[in-house]
Amino acid sequence: MSEYQYYEFLAVDRPLDAGEQAEVRTLSTRARISATSFTNEYEWGDFKGDPGRMMERYYDAHLYLANWGTHRIMFRLPGTLLDPDIARQYRVGELVSSWTAGDHVILEFTSEDESGEWDEHLEVPLSAVVGIRAELAAGDLRSLYLAWLSAYGSWERDEEAFGYEAEDVLEPPVPAGLGTLTAPQRALADFLRLDSDLLAVAADGCAELRAVQDDPGELAAWVVGLDGEEKDRLLLRVVRDQAAQVRAEMLRRFRGVGKGRPRRTVAELLDGAAERRQGA
Repeated sequence: MSEYQYYEFLAVDRPLDAGEQAEVRTLSTRARISATSFTNEYEWGDFKGDPGRMMERYYDAHLYLANWGTHRIMFRLPGTLLDPDIARQYRVGELVSSWTAGDHVILEFTSEDESGEWDEHLEVPLSAVVGIRAELAAGDLRSLYLAWLSAYGSWERDEEAFGYEAEDVLEPPVPAGLGTLTAPQRALADFLRLDSDLLAVAADGCAELRAVQDDPGELAAWVVGLDGEEKDRLLLRVVRDQAAQVRAEMLRRFRGVGKGRPRRTVAELLDGAAERRQGA
């Protein structure tokens, strides 16, 4: 089987100017390049660029797939919209990583499957999942949890993916609404090969996604009850141009993200998925 690789990048917040387009052109003479996108396919040879560096400098979203089993998604968000400390809670080795570059946070989600099975007709355009970026910016962390879950779910395909100590790893905060994914989140789960039974077990008992319109009186009472020193810290961050991040964090806390249930271990989640599969 000949090799096949697909690269796609999108610039969402700011289009590339002529000079920047010329710079990325030096990385590939055959790529389809515009002010907002970069797309190329390889059936021989390899891409000369570094996707991570391209994300740091030019683009806000990236999708990569290869016929030897690698699927990869990357997103870049302003640090004012996604707290790097929150992203760190969902890291899983090389499969789910995050880092900061200037004022941005970059996320990288990877799925590997070396079984040799390849769908030549697989079509997962970046446009199908780029909506994840806006959801993260609005405080919806479901995609981070899906990436974390898919990473440990790969243990069922590759028994050498993790050591036995990983069985006792506790899940990160569980966002509400895992049982009702958005279209981009569903596309992400499929692209990362997230097992449907594992997702069902993770979503079992998960809080439902609250209505977008929160009760004003309830929200006001919650804010009044915050500690005075904490309010001062939050207000200072707003003055320092972190208003969007502060809003997202406060709404997550108000809506009880990750609360109301004990955190499960990786072993409990995988065992639950196996039991559900056997009972089907």
